[in-house]
Amino acid sequence: MRIDAYNAINQIYNTKKTKNVGSTSYKGGTDKVEISSFGQAYQAAKKAVAETSDIRADRVAEAKARLANGEYDLDDETLADMLINKYFGAN
Repeated sequence: MRIDAYNAINQIYNTKKTKNVGSTSYKGGTDKVEISSFGQAYQAAKKAVAETSDIRADRVAEAKARLANGEYDLDDETLADMLINKYFGAN
Protein backbone atom coordinates (compact mmCIF):
# COMPACT_ATOMS: atom_id res chain seq x y z
CA MET A 1 0.00 0.00 0.00
CA ARG A 2 1.32 3.41 -0.95
CA ILE A 3 0.68 5.84 1.86
CA ASP A 4 2.25 8.80 0.08
CA ALA A 5 -0.33 8.59 -2.74
CA TYR A 6 -3.12 8.44 -0.16
CA ASN A 7 -1.76 11.54 1.56
CA ALA A 8 -1.57 13.43 -1.74
CA ILE A 9 -5.18 12.58 -2.58
CA ASN A 10 -6.28 13.47 0.92
CA GLN A 11 -4.61 16.88 0.60
CA ILE A 12 -6.46 17.54 -2.68
CA TYR A 13 -9.81 16.81 -1.07
CA ASN A 14 -9.02 18.97 1.95
CA THR A 15 -8.25 22.01 -0.19
CA LYS A 16 -11.73 22.00 -1.70
CA LYS A 17 -13.52 22.31 1.62
CA THR A 18 -15.33 25.55 2.12
CA LYS A 19 -14.39 27.74 4.98
CA ASN A 20 -16.91 29.07 7.45
CA VAL A 21 -18.33 32.26 5.99
CA GLY A 22 -19.86 34.88 8.21
CA SER A 23 -23.55 35.50 7.87
CA THR A 24 -24.74 38.38 5.75
CA SER A 25 -27.37 40.70 7.03
CA TYR A 26 -30.33 42.00 5.08
CA LYS A 27 -29.83 45.63 4.15
CA GLY A 28 -33.53 46.40 3.88
CA GLY A 29 -35.27 48.14 1.02
CA THR A 30 -38.01 46.97 -1.28
CA ASP A 31 -38.23 45.75 -4.82
CA LYS A 32 -40.06 47.94 -7.27
CA VAL A 33 -41.42 47.27 -10.76
CA GLU A 34 -42.30 50.05 -13.16
CA ILE A 35 -44.06 49.50 -16.47
CA SER A 36 -43.30 52.03 -19.20
CA SER A 37 -46.07 53.97 -20.90
CA PHE A 38 -45.45 51.92 -24.05
CA GLY A 39 -45.87 48.73 -22.03
CA GLN A 40 -49.11 50.00 -20.51
CA ALA A 41 -50.45 50.96 -23.95
CA TYR A 42 -49.42 47.55 -25.30
CA GLN A 43 -51.25 45.78 -22.48
CA ALA A 44 -54.39 47.86 -23.07
CA ALA A 45 -54.32 47.15 -26.81
CA LYS A 46 -53.74 43.44 -26.22
CA LYS A 47 -56.70 43.31 -23.84
CA ALA A 48 -58.94 45.17 -26.33
CA VAL A 49 -58.02 42.76 -29.14
CA ALA A 50 -58.64 39.75 -26.91
CA GLU A 51 -62.11 41.03 -26.04
CA THR A 52 -63.02 41.76 -29.67
CA SER A 53 -64.87 39.13 -31.67
CA ASP A 54 -63.15 37.69 -34.73
CA ILE A 55 -66.43 37.80 -36.63
CA ARG A 56 -67.95 41.13 -37.62
CA ALA A 57 -71.65 40.40 -37.22
CA ASP A 58 -72.71 43.53 -39.13
CA ARG A 59 -70.73 42.49 -42.23
CA VAL A 60 -72.01 38.92 -42.05
CA ALA A 61 -75.62 40.11 -41.81
CA GLU A 62 -75.11 42.44 -44.78
CA ALA A 63 -73.60 39.67 -46.92
CA LYS A 64 -76.42 37.25 -45.98
CA ALA A 65 -79.06 39.84 -46.90
CA ARG A 66 -77.41 40.54 -50.25
CA LEU A 67 -77.16 36.81 -51.00
CA ALA A 68 -80.79 36.27 -50.09
CA ASN A 69 -81.91 39.16 -52.35
CA GLY A 70 -79.70 38.02 -55.22
CA GLU A 71 -77.70 41.25 -55.11
CA TYR A 72 -74.38 39.61 -54.24
CA ASP A 73 -72.93 38.40 -57.51
CA LEU A 74 -69.36 37.26 -57.39
CA ASP A 75 -67.82 35.20 -60.17
CA ASP A 76 -65.07 32.66 -59.60
CA GLU A 77 -62.32 34.76 -61.18
CA THR A 78 -63.08 37.80 -59.02
CA LEU A 79 -63.12 35.61 -55.89
CA ALA A 80 -59.78 34.03 -56.84
CA ASP A 81 -58.23 37.47 -57.42
CA MET A 82 -59.47 38.68 -54.04
CA LEU A 83 -58.01 35.64 -52.26
CA ILE A 84 -54.65 36.01 -54.00
CA ASN A 85 -54.51 39.70 -53.11
CA LYS A 86 -55.40 39.01 -49.49
CA TYR A 87 -52.98 36.17 -48.84
CA PHE A 88 -50.11 36.89 -51.20
CA GLY A 89 -50.35 40.64 -51.74
CA ALA A 90 -50.27 40.24 -55.53
CA ASN A 91 -52.20 42.53 -57.87
